[in-house]
Amino acid sequence: MPTDLLLPQVTALDTTELGVRAEELGYDGLWLGELWGASSVVGLTDIAAHTDDIDLGTAILNVFSRTPAVLAMTAATLADVSDGRFRLGVGTSTRKSIEDLHGMDWDAPNPVRRAHETIELTKAFLDADGRVEYDGEVFDVQDFPSLDVDVPIYHAALGEANRRVVARLCDGWIPHNVPFPELDDAYAYITDVMAEAGRDATIDVAPYVPAAVDDDPSAARDAIRGHVAYYVGNGRGYENAVAERFPDGAAAVADAWRDGNREAAAERVTDEMVEALGVAGTPEQAREQFRAVAGIDCVTRPMVTIPSNASDEMAERTIEELAPAAY
Repeated sequence: MPTDLLLPQVTALDTTELGVRAEELGYDGLWLGELWGASSVVGLTDIAAHTDDIDLGTAILNVFSRTPAVLAMTAATLADVSDGRFRLGVGTSTRKSIEDLHGMDWDAPNPVRRAHETIELTKAFLDADGRVEYDGEVFDVQDFPSLDVDVPIYHAALGEANRRVVARLCDGWIPHNVPFPELDDAYAYITDVMAEAGRDATIDVAPYVPAAVDDDPSAARDAIRGHVAYYVGNGRGYENAVAERFPDGAAAVADAWRDGNREAAAERVTDEMVEALGVAGTPEQAREQFRAVAGIDCVTRPMVTIPSNASDEMAERTIEELAPAAY
């Protein structure tokens, strides 16, 4: 099974150097996120120029701040400079990011509808026959040629409405903060919708696997606690995903975070939540846990994900110890 790596975003480490090292360590795919401070598109372009075989992807670009035409041009260009190694990962992001950072309306008409139309129109721009015409609630496009490029599109969907978008349109699914024991059932919903729609396709399942390696297992678990608290506190979608298995725990974490008490929010992430939402411990413990996640029936591309609150030393150690070369 392929093992992918989501490169850390908040770090003093050189992202391109980490990407080159990840290829040397045997990782099959590299993904780069984007929120604020650095462009994943520019970062991946540099990584593409310094690597040879490793797959590259965005995890994720939000569907608000770039139009489908820009996403299609970006995907086509990255596919070209990487010799076909690029995968386009998109998602809705969070209300906080879209409204307070990008200054856009989260409810115009709603995030799921925007995701559906963005993905559908981006696909048309990339690989439709002839010229593209599109008349939707969000986008109205007339008479432009497609780019004739094959780029897989992944969607970071959490709730059922967004998973229907995956089922109907996408090549891959990037779940994050869906507890690992819930992944098979969540994916079964996607396959059910595909069957109802008469779609015959293979969906790659590439879950974020928040991972922390340290000789002190409690320090590793604390990194996962901080990661979970950040996401649950900042996005209702993440909170709802965690609440599928931990309703009281998710609410307790979110309440503390939104009250401004981030330390308490992290402390409220229980050991059971850490186990279901990440891998953490010594190298041997973390490898065993990662193998268990990779062995979940629906998972095809588990993605080692470095918590943003991990130290640079912990990040480098985790990348090294969970690499295919370490097994």
